[in-house]
Amino acid sequence: MPNPFRIRVAAVTAALALSCVLTGCSDGSKDGDLAAQKLGWKNCPAPDEAEGGGDAPSPLPGGGTWQCATMKAPLDWSKPKGATIGLALIRARASGDPSKRIGSLVFNFGGPGGSGVTTLPAFGEDYAALRTRYDLVSFDPRGVGRSDPVECESDAQLDDYFQQDAAPDTSAERTQLINRTKQFNAACEKNSRTILPQVRTTDAARDMDLMRQVLGDRQLHYFGISYGTELGGVYAHLFPKNVGRAVFDAVVDPTQDPEQSSLGQAKGFQLALDNFAEDCTSKKTECPIGDTPQDVKDRIAKLLADLDKKPIPGVLPRQLTQTVATNGIAQSLYSKDFWEYLTEGLEEAYDGDGRILMLLSDSMNGRSENGEYSNITAANIAINCADEKPRYTSDYVQQKLPEFRAASPLFGDYLAWGMVSCTNWAVPGAADHPDVSAPGSAPILVVGNTGDPATPYEGAKKMVDALGKGVGVELTYQGQGHGAYDSKNKCVQAAVNGYLLRGTVPKAGTVCT
Repeated sequence: MPNPFRIRVAAVTAALALSCVLTGCSDGSKDGDLAAQKLGWKNCPAPDEAEGGGDAPSPLPGGGTWQCATMKAPLDWSKPKGATIGLALIRARASGDPSKRIGSLVFNFGGPGGSGVTTLPAFGEDYAALRTRYDLVSFDPRGVGRSDPVECESDAQLDDYFQQDAAPDTSAERTQLINRTKQFNAACEKNSRTILPQVRTTDAARDMDLMRQVLGDRQLHYFGISYGTELGGVYAHLFPKNVGRAVFDAVVDPTQDPEQSSLGQAKGFQLALDNFAEDCTSKKTECPIGDTPQDVKDRIAKLLADLDKKPIPGVLPRQLTQTVATNGIAQSLYSKDFWEYLTEGLEEAYDGDGRILMLLSDSMNGRSENGEYSNITAANIAINCADEKPRYTSDYVQQKLPEFRAASPLFGDYLAWGMVSCTNWAVPGAADHPDVSAPGSAPILVVGNTGDPATPYEGAKKMVDALGKGVGVELTYQGQGHGAYDSKNKCVQAAVNGYLLRGTVPKAGTVCT
């Protein structure tokens, strides 16, 4: 089973660069006829099921529309003249003086497995200042959304998949978890055999350099968030001379293997839970879910233990299980804006109503109200397993449980057992962790958040060191939640906008509060 909170979407990928001789990745190269292709930009349709469904993006402020196109890329980058796949792109044209336009600013919002075609319009207003000098561009990476999506199980099967016990207590429960994981992985191999070997982060990085050429940019200007920071780091390693102005926010630690990353996230989510409990009980108004921070956490632990024995009604006919509740709690810790929903969800769960916690869990798992799932789970597992070389056994996880429980009494078991998701995967993993060394690259602004649960703050310094001397420039945000720019902190946004819009690199070690 994947990490039950989709925490690994933010922090566990590994990439092994293929030989540049095979893939034509020299800094100034053109990727054959594909680099000269013309994109047929049109008004965007409504997102399809794999992208999460919903309505077509709203008109842009001040007029204009979001435009979509499909870019052809090699299916197999070791055979650049062979079969191709289509990659879905979206853009909003620059709103400012055309003479001051810098180029395109390409976004990857993380995952892996998240649709950029649906995410960019959802957060478009947050980047209005950047749009004054850039075309804002994002895409569905290969295997995601409209870009030859990985397909595994049906919606009904996924409902069952997410209801299973992801923190097994007995031998029978452990066997059931392993068997259900094998079943899911076998479905992915059966339904997506062709694309599974071609979704590594190195492949997506090569796609981005082709995208740069097709968009007509001499350099890639880039804004990577969460897993997008790892993708950006791999790109910088492969194409250091092609890096323009780049920002990494909610930074993945590129030095960690999957086990180290999962353990780090156990600590990160525990810290976020501690901060949530402290915040609730420190206010002048009474905290409805506990009298002290420890009382809040004790009551949550009791709720989860009770749900393990007897689930309660959720979004009918589904039941709120221990796993679904834990997933919902983790989802709410991604942003301080969600803490009020967590408080309300816990209140209702204590009264026997699991609807809010289940809706939070559904949001993380890509389930819409009509019961359809996006392909974020399938793509997430496919990309992680293609990237990650280690394969962990049930026996190994059991040996590690004490260490994970010490890191987080609440989340430790789930993160530990999430490591078995790639054990029976059809495609071998590439490496223990990615190579992001990028000598010769332009400066990359690396923004770490001290309260980030999914990509712990320490990863920012590790990314700066791994990028190499003179490349990574660290900025610290002392805040809560996953990421910094979308917190709307004025100091962070001024630093990021100053670099992307004017090329002003902030002083290394700058701290925003």
